[in-house]
Amino acid sequence: MIIDSNDPRLTAYALGELEDEDERIEIEKALKHSEELRRAVTEIRETAAFMAAELQKEPAPGLSAEHQQRIETKLRARPAPFFFSTKGKWVMVGGLAAACLILVVNLTPTLYQSRSERLSVAELRRPATDIASSESDTIDRQLAGESVDNTEGKSVTQEDHSQQRLQSARVKNETSDRGRRDTPAKVSDIEKSPEPESQRSQFQLAEADEATLGGEKGKESEQVAGLVKQVLVSGKDKLSSSKLRNVPSAAGPAARLRREAKSAVFADSRPLDFPQPDFNTEAYDRIVDNRFLEVSENPLSTFSIDVDTASYSNVRRFLRQEMRPPKDAVRIEEMLNYFSYDYPAPSGKDPFSVHVEVAQAPWNLGHRLVRVGLKGKEIQLEKRPSSNLVFLLDVSGSMRPSNKLPLLKKGMRLLVEKLGENDQVAIVVYAGASGLVLPSTSCEQKEKIMAALENLEAGGSTNGGSGIQLAYETAVSNLIPGGINRVILATDGDFNVGITNQGDLTRLIEERAKSGVFLSVLGFGMGNYKDSTLEKLADMGNGNYAYIDTINEARKVLVDQIDSTLVTIAKDVKIQIEFNPVQVHAYRLIGYENRLLRKEDFNDDTKDAGEIGAGHTVTALYEIVPAGKKIQIPGVDPLKYQKPIETTDVAQEGELLMLKLRYKEPDGQTSKLLEFPVRDSHRAYSQASQDFKFAAAVASFGMILRESPHKGNATLDSVLELAEEGKGSDPHGYRGQFLELVKRAKALAGSDSSPNR
Repeated sequence: MIIDSNDPRLTAYALGELEDEDERIEIEKALKHSEELRRAVTEIRETAAFMAAELQKEPAPGLSAEHQQRIETKLRARPAPFFFSTKGKWVMVGGLAAACLILVVNLTPTLYQSRSERLSVAELRRPATDIASSESDTIDRQLAGESVDNTEGKSVTQEDHSQQRLQSARVKNETSDRGRRDTPAKVSDIEKSPEPESQRSQFQLAEADEATLGGEKGKESEQVAGLVKQVLVSGKDKLSSSKLRNVPSAAGPAARLRREAKSAVFADSRPLDFPQPDFNTEAYDRIVDNRFLEVSENPLSTFSIDVDTASYSNVRRFLRQEMRPPKDAVRIEEMLNYFSYDYPAPSGKDPFSVHVEVAQAPWNLGHRLVRVGLKGKEIQLEKRPSSNLVFLLDVSGSMRPSNKLPLLKKGMRLLVEKLGENDQVAIVVYAGASGLVLPSTSCEQKEKIMAALENLEAGGSTNGGSGIQLAYETAVSNLIPGGINRVILATDGDFNVGITNQGDLTRLIEERAKSGVFLSVLGFGMGNYKDSTLEKLADMGNGNYAYIDTINEARKVLVDQIDSTLVTIAKDVKIQIEFNPVQVHAYRLIGYENRLLRKEDFNDDTKDAGEIGAGHTVTALYEIVPAGKKIQIPGVDPLKYQKPIETTDVAQEGELLMLKLRYKEPDGQTSKLLEFPVRDSHRAYSQASQDFKFAAAVASFGMILRESPHKGNATLDSVLELAEEGKGSDPHGYRGQFLELVKRAKALAGSDSSPNR
């Protein structure tokens, strides 16, 4: 793809209108290598931000309903000639930006009278995503664009945003109620109006005299003014490129106006430095790699299983954008468990089977690698229990980009298509407030459910706590004993109103989970993605967590793996391993850093742990230092009151370790114990299974991305070699995709002499 500064796709990208994922990725590649393109994107966003800020400053007394109706009638009667040329399917969105700037300057003649009257450089330099962070303010959001990745800077105060959201929510409600009576409720139906004395309206611009709007500036400005008024009156409409065909093409004037605006008030601005992951607001908990522990001091290792996969698809998103993922975004256990492995199916009464394999560790041949695998029982589609599902959907302003709410809606439609007559769906949405837009409805009425999904729009702040409470209340009121009762939360995790801190949110979820309703968390988006919050909510909600960046990932999670996503076959699954000091000097659990449990928690049935879904596979890896081999591990002084541990006769019988598991039935309260002694057959790495090799390759890759001090001799070249050996039949192509990601990472390393290559 050849891109220059006049390419309309560049403008569409800057304003959040670029929906094609491949083209977006190519543009971001071009931005990385071209200062001219980065400067063009900066100027477009500055212009949009400038217009958004100036429109917000306009005094705006409210209009009467009669006056509003008269404006709407006049707008509907006006013909809309086509002035705008297209390039392929893209429309020159920059024309609107340029013409709207003319309008703003015309309406604000005193803008440049003094330096003190201007917006601060820091305010104006912020990308459109931050300028428009009063999400429900329709005009600011639509003109400034929302889907700006890697945003820089901080938003204005929440108090300011709250006032703006209340103002625009009232406008949207008052102007969009007509024509909606026979359709499912939209999110705007649940937004609350402010008190009369605090009301402001955006209609003053629409009320302006026609001669002022268009007469002096000519025909083109008149057309732009008409479109701006139409948007102000019907705040529900989006400024998509398809609606700008009657706006004059102004590629040349747009560039000129951007330059003039920059010389006037953006003189101190700096070009966008792309990519800039250090300046976004994505949030990840810090991970400190598990260290080696001496068996003589720490004979027991205890952790909760984890079937989440979010980290892998999130890492994939970074690498596809040619950026190294943040270290703390790399959770090795979630990368391992993204892939299925050929473990034997359970044959007894227990809901899962257990498999253990031991061979050399490929990154340190003097160490051993233990792979522990669980395989959940499969459930045939016709035998799947009836389901009571509540879709809890974030429709706040931050969800407007195409990789958020539009992708979310597509994914949920795929899920609805897969559901049957024994399933029912309710839809709860939340923005500044929460609301039930669709009561629990049988999937025999799929058209009704689809219409409710299609009717959702983004706008407002993010009151996730309110939505969570309503979703669980809805699920409990429609509870199916012995069935699937689950809330599916889909969001970017950016909670900013109501209950906002992680502690209170997780306590809320933990309390609601006692109702017998399980939770699935689906993460969307980038730039402001709150991974740390979403992972904790899934953990506390007896649930699973996936990150969805493409429609293919949505199909994998919500269609191909629907049973494992929805059907829980065992809950509170814990693993405890006792290592034999005669065989093992030290050990290290690879990953699961935030799933570690105290040894006492293993027998404590009140301690929450992970869940396994139907057909799920769970994989964990231990790196073992055999007895007789020494490594540098900080020690402690000899104990004064106790003797060193003494081994039993069983320790001399050659067992490597004792594997114990506890689990509960999905509706049970008492755990069941399983025990499996494990011996080491002393196989070389070359004798290991393909699945073992592939799992080792994934773990090696994760350690390299995390720059783990325990990665040993692992390099990207060795990861490729291991993954090729372990690829196997790969029916869904996921392992082949992994190889491509490793190659992308290797290309990013370039000619660097780092051993990671």
